[in-house]
Amino acid sequence: MDSSRPHLFGVLAGVFLAAGIAFASLVLAGAWTRISESQLISVTGSARRSVRSDLVIWRSSYQVEAPTLLAAHQRLREDFAKVQRFLTERGLREIAVGPVQIREVTERVTLRDGAESTNRRVGYRLNQVVEVRSPDVDRVPGLATESAELLEQGVTFVSDSMEFIYTKAGEAKVEMMAEATKDARARANQIAENGGRAIRGLREARMGVIQINPLHSTATSWEGNNDTTALEKTITATVSASFSLR
Repeated sequence: MDSSRPHLFGVLAGVFLAAGIAFASLVLAGAWTRISESQLISVTGSARRSVRSDLVIWRSSYQVEAPTLLAAHQRLREDFAKVQRFLTERGLREIAVGPVQIREVTERVTLRDGAESTNRRVGYRLNQVVEVRSPDVDRVPGLATESAELLEQGVTFVSDSMEFIYTKAGEAKVEMMAEATKDARARANQIAENGGRAIRGLREARMGVIQINPLHSTATSWEGNNDTTALEKTITATVSASFSLR
């Protein structure tokens, strides 16, 4: 009976060893799975597109002066008729006018005793802003020079600013985000293949800000640029993406 004890201990030791190996294998397999799933590659994809503005906003103003407020209003109406005719003759129909701004015109006068002086109202100055919107982005910019014709008619007309807008920017942003994500995947694939790995799938994607700049400009800002000064523009979209590896 005593001789059987070593054999029993050997059997038990073998059982425990086999169980330990099996358990260790399961633990290592689970650990490898967790490590495998946690291995990520992060890249930034981008997309660029050149576009042409399809809307121009032209802001200008004109002003009049007259001794009385009534006379100033009458002259303002007459000058607006000239401005409106100038614009409509050139095919511009979408014309908006701002509120009339009224200011007193004064001059400094000396009192009879010569010791003091004061301001005296001598008339009124009225100013009004005119805004024109048009899809004719080629024609409208030249009108700033042609508006000298209004000066010849006695209208104090000033061309203030022009904004060039790409109205389809919202649609382009959605399409470009998809293009930037595709670019990110292509970059991740190339990096993974160089390391002897492969992409399993997309784990996370974060959209960056959209940059709309004049053509060939690479300016960026944290808030995103939205240029309105250039007719030709470049839209840039970025996506930061993480992919799991296998």
